Amino acid sequence: MPDTGRRLTAANLLTAFRLLAAPVMLWLAFAGQATHFLWLVCASFASDAADGFVARWTGGGTVFGSRLDSLADAVCYTVIGVSVILLFPHIVVRELWVFLLLLASLVLPAVAGLAKYGQLTSYHTWLVKIAVGIAALGLVLLLLDITAWPFRIAAVLGVLAAVEQVALTMRFKEPRSDVASIFLAGDGRAT
Repeated sequence: MPDTGRRLTAANLLTAFRLLAAPVMLWLAFAGQATHFLWLVCASFASDAADGFVARWTGGGTVFGSRLDSLADAVCYTVIGVSVILLFPHIVVRELWVFLLLLASLVLPAVAGLAKYGQLTSYHTWLVKIAVGIAALGLVLLLLDITAWPFRIAAVLGVLAAVEQVALTMRFKEPRSDVASIFLAGDGRAT
């Protein structure tokens, strides 16, 4: 992936929005503002979905953008998790096994990447994208008390995505960004 030194791009601004939204989400949770929190979570998920498309549409992503996206994901998912516990403890207790599976699916690949490379990985595999998309929709449906099933399905997909990410980390000698799938990862040498 080319990294032409560009930092101030439309895609990176979308990603930066998530970093800026994280403390606001946490403040809303502490203030008990569940409705405003849910709106900001939806905006955050939308910017997460859009930044990759915008990067490709405007001339391709960069290594910086990919790593910024991984950092924003880690910060936002942590803040969303803490905020959901504060705002919706009854739902967390009811769906505890699902939240624990999703937590493991986020933590294990991060730990593997930090242990091997000293940094978060930024594979952004198809399976991760699918799991995150379903988890985002599922979380909103769960918190609105509509249905839990999409969130539960996302947890299973998240575990499969985590297994794939850890396998990629074990396979690669050096960190790589934006790997579509372990089946398309090549020989494991960094490109």
